[in-house]
Amino acid sequence: MDPPPPQPPGQCRNWLELPRDVTESILLRLGAIEILTSAQKVCLLWRNICKDPSMWRAVDMRNPGDLCDMPYDLETMCRHAVDRSFGQLVDINVEHFGTDELLNYIADCSSRLRRLRLVSCDSISEEGLSEAAAKLPLLEELNISFCYPWTKEPLEVVGRCCPLLKSLKWNSNCYRRPYIECDEEALAIAENMPKLRQLQLFKNKLTNVGLLAILDGCPHLESLDLRRCLNVVLTGSLGRRCAEQIKHLRFPNDPMDDYELDAEFHENGSSDEDYPSGFSDIDYFSDDYGYYEFSGDSDYSYYGDIIDYGDFYYD
Repeated sequence: MDPPPPQPPGQCRNWLELPRDVTESILLRLGAIEILTSAQKVCLLWRNICKDPSMWRAVDMRNPGDLCDMPYDLETMCRHAVDRSFGQLVDINVEHFGTDELLNYIADCSSRLRRLRLVSCDSISEEGLSEAAAKLPLLEELNISFCYPWTKEPLEVVGRCCPLLKSLKWNSNCYRRPYIECDEEALAIAENMPKLRQLQLFKNKLTNVGLLAILDGCPHLESLDLRRCLNVVLTGSLGRRCAEQIKHLRFPNDPMDDYELDAEFHENGSSDEDYPSGFSDIDYFSDDYGYYEFSGDSDYSYYGDIIDYGDFYYD
C-alpha cells in the first residue's frame, strides 16, 4: 500500500477525517475528567463517540487531590461516567473523593466490575466497603491505599464475597512507631483469599508469623511487595521459602523509586494512651478537603442524557 501523499506546506490534517476507531483510541487515552470537561465539547462527532458505552468500560478519575481548588464536583462527574457505561464498567479508579454512597452507587450499577482502586478515600468506611464488596462477585483486583486505619473485618468480607480476587494492594501511609506488631490483617488475607497472585502490603505491621500464614493460605501467590514492613525479617528458613515460592519479591528495605505514592515514614510523638481504639501507632493526615458543589442553572445544564458543562471548567 502506497503511503499517503505529503501534505502541502502550511496545510494541517483534519482530525475529523480520521477513522472512527483511531479517534476512539485517542480519546480513550484521556481520563474521564478530561473527556467530560473538554474533549466531548470539541465537536459533534467527538461528543457522539464520548457517549458510546464502550468508552466507559474503564473510568479513570485520577486527580492530584486538591479538591478545594477544583471548580467542579468529582462525585457528580463520576456518577455520570458510570451511567454512561450502561453496566459495562469493569475498571474504575476513584482517588481522594470516594464516599460510601458513591462506592455503593458504582457497585449497584456495575456488577461486572473487575478492578477497583480507592486511594486516600477517607470518606469510605469499613461498612461501606463491605456493603459494596457483597455486590461485586467478579472483582479480581482491589487497591485500598492510604485510607483511614481499618480492622480485619473488611478484608474478611472482601475475601468471602469476591472469590475471584487475584490482586490486592492494602497499603498504609501512617505515622509509624517501632515495635508495634499486628498480624490480624495478614491472617484475614491468608484465611479468606486463597486465589491471590499479587499482594502489596506497604507499611504493614505484620510479623514473620503473619507472613508465614500468607504463604500457607495463598499457594498461588507470585508477587509479594513487603516494602517498609519493618517487623518482617526475611532470613533463615522463611527467607528461603519466600525465594522458592515467590517469583517477584520486594523486601522491606528495597528502594521506593517506582512507588507512586508517599514512601516516607512520619514520626508520631503522641503516647499510646491517646489512642484507645487500638491504632496507637497511627495518626493519619487529615486535610480538610472542601467540595465545590454544583449550584444554579449557570453551572451546568442537562440536554437529554448529556451534561453540558459550558465554560464552567475553564475558570
